[in-house]
Amino acid sequence: MIGQKLNNRYEILELVGEGATAAVYRAMDTRLERIVAVKSLLPYVDNTTRQRFQREALSAAQLNHPNIMAIYDVGGDERQPFLVIEYVEGRPLYSFIPATSQDVVNYGRQICLALDYAHNQGIIHRDIKPANIHITSSGQVKIMDFGLAITGEMKRLTALGRIIGTPAYLSPEQAQGLPLTSQTDIYSTGVVLYELVTGVLPFDADDISVLLLQQVKKSPKPPRELAEHIPPELESVILKALAKQPEARFETAGDMADALLASLHPAAPTEDAAVRIQTGPLTEDLAPARDEAARPPLRVALADDHRILRTSLAMYLDESEGIEVVGEADDGHQALELLREKQPDVLLLDLNMPGIGGLEILPQIRETWPDIKVLVLSGRDEDQYIMRALRAGAHGYILKTAGERELIQAVFDVAEGNLILGRGVAERVVQGLMGGGSPNAKVLGELERAILIGIAAGLTNDQIAERLRIDPQIVTEQLMQLLDRLGVKSRTEASLVALRDGLILLEDLHNF
Repeated sequence: MIGQKLNNRYEILELVGEGATAAVYRAMDTRLERIVAVKSLLPYVDNTTRQRFQREALSAAQLNHPNIMAIYDVGGDERQPFLVIEYVEGRPLYSFIPATSQDVVNYGRQICLALDYAHNQGIIHRDIKPANIHITSSGQVKIMDFGLAITGEMKRLTALGRIIGTPAYLSPEQAQGLPLTSQTDIYSTGVVLYELVTGVLPFDADDISVLLLQQVKKSPKPPRELAEHIPPELESVILKALAKQPEARFETAGDMADALLASLHPAAPTEDAAVRIQTGPLTEDLAPARDEAARPPLRVALADDHRILRTSLAMYLDESEGIEVVGEADDGHQALELLREKQPDVLLLDLNMPGIGGLEILPQIRETWPDIKVLVLSGRDEDQYIMRALRAGAHGYILKTAGERELIQAVFDVAEGNLILGRGVAERVVQGLMGGGSPNAKVLGELERAILIGIAAGLTNDQIAERLRIDPQIVTEQLMQLLDRLGVKSRTEASLVALRDGLILLEDLHNF
């Protein structure tokens, strides 16, 4: 496979890993100039495995969540199909065993929120285990491998009574071949967190039949007997997830996420969770001020195309003391209309939305409604997104993996005039400032940037000139200067450097 170009687009660079049924390669998407992963089915597998492979594509394609690995494309033939998926740079969760209670809660919540989203789409993963969960360098969870996932609409590929999954992480109902609900993923998550916090599995045996019997009949040893540092509340959450009867577990993965957060009893976000930069005079603790009866609630609006997540978040915010949600929007156009009509105090804004995205409307918001505070709530943690949002006028930037309390605190802090950088964001900004940022970003003008976007989009000089309504000779002259300034020798190299350094974004190509 090395050196091949699949679909005349995906150039295979190297083998990343190989399992019993598939191999995963690192590849270059030559059309969008980005690194992707290609998962290729091995040629000798049986028909059931081929059907599962196809089902993985169908299951993952329905999901769009920052904690779930994205699928971009499918290809190949019946003999050797392949999936093109998000290339996740990070480490598998098992490399973090054992972990601190704080990390267990952090990773566990992200897992649960991702599963809650998948369950709301009618998808059960069925194979939650550390090997299928990766952690990026910024601490973001990515759940992978939906090859065993099932939905209510799909015909089961396994006969009733057949056991599918990894034995050490199987739920009791899986071990018995019984019908499954979303609670089976909650149980498997409980096994994962038990192992993560104690360093050992709750049930383990060399004989698979004995292991399955333990899953069905044996109670796990309380985690605190193996690791005394575990808070009792965290132990209770894990043991509840490991209940033998599905109805005794958490009703939803979202409920488990809330319980995990509450298990550490954080009084307020700590300095490592959110960085506050005062832009006004120092104030006393904000909590007493918010309790004053005379103070009206903060009026908050949300703009995010992920409706399930947005609606859930809106309900949580609206139930929080001192906050009133005044409206929601699916895209940039709706967001601008919402701001005109409602004039909220704070706008929670997603960057990536259909049509006009958050980055595009930020300058207009700052110019038209300078008093409205904009808090970016995004799944994108790349430097270029963060810096461009802040330069465009965002008052804060936090990731969708942030806890509810961190989010609530950020809303109030932004309203008070503070610049808020959430967990994982502050570090990226500080690193960028220490490194001086991209020197090229400071010297490129709008025309130069537009020409770079046109080049990356695959347009000729004449096409770029027509699109920008300028003389083709100007494009040629500007391009020569750009090649010299970026230290490259070709148009292709220029577009690669521009994308790598954040001078342009992939979204810019779609909108050019």
